[in-house]
Amino acid sequence: MILFLTGSPTRYGQDRFTADNGFLARVREALGEACARRGAGAMPRVLLVSAAPDDAAFTQSVLDGMSECIHRSGIETEEIVMLDRHNSSRVRDLVGWADWVILCGGHVPTQNKFIHEIDLKSALQGFDRVIMGCSAGSMNCAGRVYSHPEFQGEVASPQYCRWLDGLGLTDINLIPHLGQVRDVVIDGKRLFEDVIFPDSWNHRFYTFNDGGYVMVRDGRSTLFGEAWEIAGGAMRKVSEENQSYSFMNLIFISPHFPQTYWHFCAGAKNNGINVLAIADTNYENLPLELRESITDYYKVKNLDDYQEVYRAVAWYAHKWGKIDWIESNNEYWLEQDARLRTDFNVCSGLKNDQIASIKNKSEMKKYYALGGIPTARQIKGSKGQKAVKAFVKKTGYPVIAKPDNGVGAMGTAKISSAAELDAWFASHTDNYGLFVIEEFVTGLLVSYDAIFNSKMEPIFENNTVFPTPIMEIVHNNLDTCYWTNKSVPRALADAGRRTVRAFGIKSRFVHLEFFQLDRDREGLGKKGDYVGLEVNMRPPGGYTPDMMNFAHSTDVFQIWADMVAFDERRKPDGEQFYCAYAARRDEHSYKHSHEEVMARYGSAMCMSDRVPDALADDLGNHAYIVRLREKKEIDAFFSFVTE
Repeated sequence: MILFLTGSPTRYGQDRFTADNGFLARVREALGEACARRGAGAMPRVLLVSAAPDDAAFTQSVLDGMSECIHRSGIETEEIVMLDRHNSSRVRDLVGWADWVILCGGHVPTQNKFIHEIDLKSALQGFDRVIMGCSAGSMNCAGRVYSHPEFQGEVASPQYCRWLDGLGLTDINLIPHLGQVRDVVIDGKRLFEDVIFPDSWNHRFYTFNDGGYVMVRDGRSTLFGEAWEIAGGAMRKVSEENQSYSFMNLIFISPHFPQTYWHFCAGAKNNGINVLAIADTNYENLPLELRESITDYYKVKNLDDYQEVYRAVAWYAHKWGKIDWIESNNEYWLEQDARLRTDFNVCSGLKNDQIASIKNKSEMKKYYALGGIPTARQIKGSKGQKAVKAFVKKTGYPVIAKPDNGVGAMGTAKISSAAELDAWFASHTDNYGLFVIEEFVTGLLVSYDAIFNSKMEPIFENNTVFPTPIMEIVHNNLDTCYWTNKSVPRALADAGRRTVRAFGIKSRFVHLEFFQLDRDREGLGKKGDYVGLEVNMRPPGGYTPDMMNFAHSTDVFQIWADMVAFDERRKPDGEQFYCAYAARRDEHSYKHSHEEVMARYGSAMCMSDRVPDALADDLGNHAYIVRLREKKEIDAFFSFVTE
């Protein structure tokens, strides 16, 4: 079913459907799809549903006016029939006959009563073609209809009911015809300030002028045109003319960690998405910025308890309806995210059948091969010590042992001799099967970071360079230094895009790691070529998303949210910089004080921050992030901070 909710399909005073905000084009496209089921060249069969079924003269005028309007809009029809009192006993047959059901405008309670009398809700069950609401018809499409007073006496009457049961086609409550009703006074009360605003506490209404509309397709609702939201006794503009605003339900897992992830929630909420958060801390302990960026909150005792998190998602589905996205953007929760999507049939991300390919390093190799991306040779530890020794005879020492399913440098070991290999197996007698052993490749560690839409097209790309690999930083307690480039080398972008296509990844933020070879290597490539290391189907960790913003003068959190809501990018880049990160460790002493660092680099400093303890092994204890115009300035910055 494709549903259109309008105040009027025409601009005020016009005699045909408006083309503004793409309305007429979308209606035509939807009707084409609906009629194609009856064969090529089929024209729409149209069923109008009266809002005044017992007023023959009014109903006839609506039938005539809507018929002329449809035809003036260039839509040819097979037949247009009005459903009113005289043929209401045939409601099921007429609905089954129709390609296009139009719920006409009029008095909301009167039409609502007729809808229940003929059981239109039941007749529309399974209807998979086009429905359009006009004014009262749009309002009655809601499951719980807000029927604001319209005529004199309705505000004052204690018998007038403002909340009615509707058709359940949407949960969106509309206030149609903003331009005509904004300053209306009924029974001495201002309709908006004295009636609708007070009613909006614990409710949410949307209003727009004729020409705006909501389209619901595949369970996803999008508002097109200039529009306002009314909630909590206030009115705010949410969309401009020729823009759109998305109604979606996004469950965000653990939005409070890392601490910058509230930006993802804020970007989503800016786009009209209901951000439904699940975390394991009290609501009052969430940062204020996060609390202001979420629509609802569910606390669990333990995020690792799948059944508890499952119940949280089920509660949200019951309260808010269809869940469109489930996401954490966090490596730790990727498998749980996939399981939740599978169990709740949420199709906007990775499911159980895909998770092994992006979590297990042994599985990644197959997909790299599909994309033509060279990778280091590898063997599973589960093959046994003898097989691993035979493998090392081919690759030579050193080799790297790393967890097959793991992230970062934890558990990773560099093995440089047969004796060290024997010692490694001796110390991993119970779990060597959980590791892979890989030939050691030397080169510059770089990442390709990108946001891809549903067509597997990049809408944002970034390149970060790690001169000292994280494994060495963690194992040797080194200072952390790395930088983000102004642009992505063409060859790296090509390798990154091919990798994403090979893995079949859609609608995601990705962080792909590559080695840029420092010398020619047989079977891998020439010096300067890129070799696939690891795929991470989430944003890069730590402060790297912030560094992308600083480097490209943009907002990657909002770009991600635009991808979720609109499947496109709406946030442009600005001026380009190099963005460099240098961190200090508490146990080291440094030549230059914090004050000296700030004095020298204060004008370029984007962030000077204490690193959370959970990230300190990788990122140090205190981070300095600067924007630089020239690449040659990076080494001087690293030296000054870490000397």
